Amino acid sequence: MISVEEAEKIILQQCKDFGTEIISFDNCLGRVLAEDIFADRDLPAFNRVTMDGIAVNYEAFENGIRSFKIKAIQSAGEQPIDINSDDECIEIMTGAALPQTVDAIVPYENIEIKDKIATIKTGIISTKQYIHHKGKDKKQNEVLVEANQFITPAIISIAATVGKTSLLVKKNPTIIIISTGDELIEMDKMPTAFQIRRSNNYTLRAALKQYAIDADMFHLPDESIIIEKELQQCIDKYDVVILSGGVSMGKFDFVPSALEKLNVRKLFHKVQQRPGKPFWFGAHAKGALVFAFPGNPVSTFMCFYRYFLLWLKTSWQIKTNKSYAILNEDFVFKPSLQYLLQIKLQTSEKGELLATPVEGNGSGDFVNLLQADAFMELPSERTGFKKGETFPIFVFKQML
Repeated sequence: MISVEEAEKIILQQCKDFGTEIISFDNCLGRVLAEDIFADRDLPAFNRVTMDGIAVNYEAFENGIRSFKIKAIQSAGEQPIDINSDDECIEIMTGAALPQTVDAIVPYENIEIKDKIATIKTGIISTKQYIHHKGKDKKQNEVLVEANQFITPAIISIAATVGKTSLLVKKNPTIIIISTGDELIEMDKMPTAFQIRRSNNYTLRAALKQYAIDADMFHLPDESIIIEKELQQCIDKYDVVILSGGVSMGKFDFVPSALEKLNVRKLFHKVQQRPGKPFWFGAHAKGALVFAFPGNPVSTFMCFYRYFLLWLKTSWQIKTNKSYAILNEDFVFKPSLQYLLQIKLQTSEKGELLATPVEGNGSGDFVNLLQADAFMELPSERTGFKKGETFPIFVFKQML
């Protein structure tokens, strides 16, 4: 049995580059950007008006002119219209390009318009007010978005702004999720008193969809010959095989022996942690990685968020910084294992992230996860943990 730190190190040593591909920008949400996005021109591309009103020559106002003849009305997208004399103005709309002969905007609320004469009612205006100047945000050819980050709606907006109709993204690994066990039946079936519906596979597939990955699913019965045969095909076809169940010490836990027969090199089996102690991890010479999680729902869930996502993000070269929270009450855990405690997160008035334990009834109590937001990792060398202490957390619920 190895430590959590050793398990993490071994897993990260197996990170891979799955290459890149070019896809339409409007299909990129959630994917990982593999190129920098540059400004194709200054942003904004022209001196942009930011308030509806009139555009005047500021010097004319300084010289005492308060009433201006409206030469024309200019809307956004139109060619700028210059004035010919200081007592003229342009009635102008938000988003319009500022004409070169004017340099101040006076909002409608500060003017009165009658018979095509605009009279300024305020005694103070500022030169260049309500003007978003050309190149103020970014200059042409400057980097707007750096590579190696998840593509968000904001990045989609930038791509559209600079005319990037397609983007270079990191390829997703091909993944199959395999559940095992004769006690598991399909979710649309009625279980007997001693059966349960399959859920871990759907949980993992849903979690992967949050990262724009569509994983395949398969179920294996507790029959060693079938397990070995089907695993061989999966190892040949997929980059990653994720298993749920069949890795403990029971009479029908055939997965470790089947993987050994298929020449999947075991990198570790059993981690000094709870939940998820029987976790098995290995690699095949052809390249496939096998994450074999224990079958209890909380164990599968925790191992996915604690280990698999860390491997996936690191493979994509996504920068991952550990998050921390402050324990909000005393907690005791006596076994000499690293404990992944389920916690509810909240923010204090001081802006501190506080973690309140929401312990359930063991690794089979998946319903309890609905009350939790994250796992807090408590070190194995201690049994008592005090309110106010800070520990790493692994968040699995989005804080909307």
